[in-house]
Amino acid sequence: MKLPTFYIPHGGGPCFFIDTPPIGGPQWDALAGWLRSMVTDLPERPKAVLVVSAHWEEPVPTVLSSAKPPLLYDYYGFPDHTYALSWPAVGATSVASRVQQLLGAAGIDHGSSDERGLDHGVFIPLLLSLPEADIPTTQLSLKAGLDARQHLAIGRALEPLREEGVLIVGSGMSYHNMRGFMNPASLQHSEQFDKWMTDAVGKPQTEREDQLRHWLAAPMARAVHPREEHLLPLMVCAGAAGADAGQRVFSDVVMGVRLSSVRFG
Repeated sequence: MKLPTFYIPHGGGPCFFIDTPPIGGPQWDALAGWLRSMVTDLPERPKAVLVVSAHWEEPVPTVLSSAKPPLLYDYYGFPDHTYALSWPAVGATSVASRVQQLLGAAGIDHGSSDERGLDHGVFIPLLLSLPEADIPTTQLSLKAGLDARQHLAIGRALEPLREEGVLIVGSGMSYHNMRGFMNPASLQHSEQFDKWMTDAVGKPQTEREDQLRHWLAAPMARAVHPREEHLLPLMVCAGAAGADAGQRVFSDVVMGVRLSSVRFG
């Protein structure tokens, strides 16, 4: 069975584990509920998880090769208890090797790291999706330069993983303008971009990839993504989707903007 790929919003820092607004609170409950169901609703339990997080960039796509990756609490100014969150998944070392093999076969320069840990774009949402931390997990970086075409190609190279029991998750945010949250104008901006994204991912592969390569032509593109690192995980997932169409599977208004998740396959 071929597993789907997901592009998910990972929230703001450790938002799901904070009770008080503006960062935490019940506004995140719907997204938290959807993240809890993301893996349990699959027709087959993954053998491993590969996450592409917005919070890791390297000169070449780099995969974690550690058997016991630590956690990186790469957020600042939050309650003390959020720096004691634990998610002790084992590293998916065989998947890390396979990622390097696939990238190499596609002619894509790549690297590996046995020192870096899982950042909050990985362990925060997976604390909800896989609370027992019982599926081996590894992480792949973005490529510096943040070129959409290159990230689509990275995804295409990784498509075979889907038939090998690996769940590919792109962890970012469909809206990521830190100055725009809670701004009354931002809801309309986010909804215009969200409509474009939803339409684009549902198109046939060639047309979909053409639109995603030219995402800057989307309505309110730079208002929604002043810097595109939180959008680029979508490109990897769309590339790995192959001929499988995408669809929006979750959407909600949080902190004054619309956030959505996409599933391919």
